[in-house]
Amino acid sequence: MSRARQKVTLTADLVILTIRESRLCVLVVERGNEPFAGELALPGGFLRGDESLDQTAARELSEETGMDAGALHLQQVGVYSAPDRDPRTPRVVTCAYLAIAPDLPLPTAGSDARSAQWLPVAEVRRLGLAFDHDEILRDAVELARDQLQFRTIATAFCGAEFTIGELREVYEAVWGVELDKPNFHRKVTDAAGFVVPTGGKRPAVNGRPAALYRAGDATALTPPMMRPRSADAERSRARRA
Repeated sequence: MSRARQKVTLTADLVILTIRESRLCVLVVERGNEPFAGELALPGGFLRGDESLDQTAARELSEETGMDAGALHLQQVGVYSAPDRDPRTPRVVTCAYLAIAPDLPLPTAGSDARSAQWLPVAEVRRLGLAFDHDEILRDAVELARDQLQFRTIATAFCGAEFTIGELREVYEAVWGVELDKPNFHRKVTDAAGFVVPTGGKRPAVNGRPAALYRAGDATALTPPMMRPRSADAERSRARRA
């Protein structure tokens, strides 16, 4: 039996992650229009004219936050198409994007967003987001956590030069675990092309100055940096057993 074709509109939503004060933070906006006016959401909006979804994502990032997407690498997280994910008609399907960057400045709201701000991911999860953005945020953070194991994207959270301690703080913030300092240092410096010493040092308040590094040319981690099991993960595993 044939069914009538359904009209669909497309949107792009963005999960922009950074680390501020050693905490993993995400960019959120307060919606200015219905539906969900006054609620927190991820920045995003509708596909226009002859845009690609990548171009929509870049435009919406600029319009809603004042940030330049040209400085960020946007990676697709997934497509979200549940029939009830958006109360507007026609049906709305979104493509979610992930971007990772160093300590970014405070954003400026624009377009249909009342405000834009960085909030810790843990706080955003407690407060909740409009639409199905809680699910999108969860998937994007999990993607970032997984990629830290096998790719060199952790350096994207850092500036042009960084210490091994600062890089370790990235892993700890994203993974939500505390790592052994000597073991982490050994793994990072043993990974081919991950980090390159600059020859410079950063003065320390206490102790010896810390050596400075920059991102290497490698895109894959060899060997990988496997994510430790957290207490929450262990409890979840035990419940499933």
